[in-house]
Amino acid sequence: MIRVLVVDDSAFMRKLISDFLPAESQIEVIGTARNGEEALQKINALQPDVVTLDIEMPVMNGTDTLQKILDTYQLPVIMVSSQTQQGKEVTIDCLEMGAFDFITKPSGSISLDLYKIKEQLVERVIAAGLSTEQKTEAAPITPPPPRRAAKIELVKPISAAAKHIVCLGTSTGGPRALQKVIPKLPKDLKAPVLIVQHMPEGFTASLADRLNHLSDIQVKEAKDGEMASEGCVYIAPGGKNMSVVKTGAGLQISLDSKVTPSRHKPSVDYLFRSVSRLSDYAKVAVIMTGMGSDGTEGIKEILAAGNVKTIAESEESCVVFGMPKSAIKAGLIHEIKHVEDIAAAITSSVKKERV
Repeated sequence: MIRVLVVDDSAFMRKLISDFLPAESQIEVIGTARNGEEALQKINALQPDVVTLDIEMPVMNGTDTLQKILDTYQLPVIMVSSQTQQGKEVTIDCLEMGAFDFITKPSGSISLDLYKIKEQLVERVIAAGLSTEQKTEAAPITPPPPRRAAKIELVKPISAAAKHIVCLGTSTGGPRALQKVIPKLPKDLKAPVLIVQHMPEGFTASLADRLNHLSDIQVKEAKDGEMASEGCVYIAPGGKNMSVVKTGAGLQISLDSKVTPSRHKPSVDYLFRSVSRLSDYAKVAVIMTGMGSDGTEGIKEILAAGNVKTIAESEESCVVFGMPKSAIKAGLIHEIKHVEDIAAAITSSVKKERV
């Protein structure tokens, strides 16, 4: 049973969340709190497994409360965010600080239609609870070596003149993980970097701005129709799928709203499939922390096309090992790296063929 503390300054919101979470048999709401100070008292007394935390509260706001929870209790915290620009920026702050994940209130601080995000919140609470159990009940297990190693060798040697492209997919825990990867990439990286981070519309722009501020390499939210340049990182906008096609002028980014088999928008598989069709490009495909298996099918297609290095984040550094684990178990990964070493692995994979 996953024991949850619900923290929100609105009595109505506390009641809604407390009512629909226990509809899932794995979840028990053990208490509620009106503000950060009360939340810390309740955590100490009730010892929950997971906390849902409103960002905008009196007495002690969500950001300050989150920091104290992480410093003292190391609990997974799911932020409950507003759709305002300030709310989006604070949400990115919280994710970079170490919040497990977030959901957005559909229509403001008091959302009568909160039922619209019920499934998302339940999914995140269960994932947060399971992540805690896995870390406390067992030591991390070293992922098994690829079972089909012979089938994932490069189809043929890559020419020293070959152009490169890097594609990266991530979800839960991604914003913090990206903060450990993107700022380490050199600004003269001889490849464009295309990223899918599972996020709703509006939040990816704030994420891109933050990473751009922290990095030497340029980082931006991708725009439909723009050309992908070497030494630039493009993040797919929330709510849009991103693909890349070769034109006479180079690589062009395309955005659309198509429904994908993975149900994610943006979808990692969708991006990776488009990259697989770039026959005269060497590819570096990276899967990082996240729930589910988005990216596994796309990596299969990239490998089938050849001329690719595949990298997965290790279980040790993942917030949620779902996406990397899926690709590793399928025998699709050449290198398994701690998040702190992924940037070096990307840079090395590009440089060694572009000398």
